[in-house]
Amino acid sequence: MLGTRGCRLGIQYPEIYAMQVRAILEAACHIAAELGEAPRVEIMIPLVGFARELEVMRALTVETADAVLAERHASIDYKVGTMIELPRAAITADEIAEHADFFSFGTNDLTQTTLGFSRDDAEGKFLTYYMRSDLLADNPFEKLDQKGVGQLVAMATEKSRAVRPGIKLGICGEHGGEPSSVKFCHRTGLDYVSCSPYRVPIARLAAAQAVLEETGPAVTTD
Repeated sequence: MLGTRGCRLGIQYPEIYAMQVRAILEAACHIAAELGEAPRVEIMIPLVGFARELEVMRALTVETADAVLAERHASIDYKVGTMIELPRAAITADEIAEHADFFSFGTNDLTQTTLGFSRDDAEGKFLTYYMRSDLLADNPFEKLDQKGVGQLVAMATEKSRAVRPGIKLGICGEHGGEPSSVKFCHRTGLDYVSCSPYRVPIARLAAAQAVLEETGPAVTTD
């Protein structure tokens, strides 16, 4: 997972990302023509660790997307953002935010890169022992490590909004459907959580509880 993947692949072979962006915008144009309403298009560049990576990939994305729209004589609003999956990306979020319309915290990979745990290796081997021995209270891939990974999320939130107050922020991954993690995201000021479909009811309930816990129960008098 630390090799040639994510934006690293797109930088070396830009034609791959150009093909994907073209496919996304052509599909959006098709839907807009068929339904009379344009879909919301958000293009997310993965595994960014340096602002320059996103700057280069954003330029390629905009050039390709605008070319498709010109060919189709269409007008579709689209946004370009990135997945925050690396500690360096969180630490330099203010620099990266200058080239992003949104951030999605990829907490699965951010947990791996922060803790130095390979999920496949850890869950099948030493992580089980750690939990049985009370070295860890919870599986950090199931429940967000708020004192470690969570602090990177909080830092990136603060630093990115200092540069772009309106930037859209959220998380994706299994943590997005875990109640304590959802509540942490609310307290941190994220705009949304994303999770697998079967976790959506749990995430909605946790989000509602987070708001109630923050505001307190309503008080009525006769």
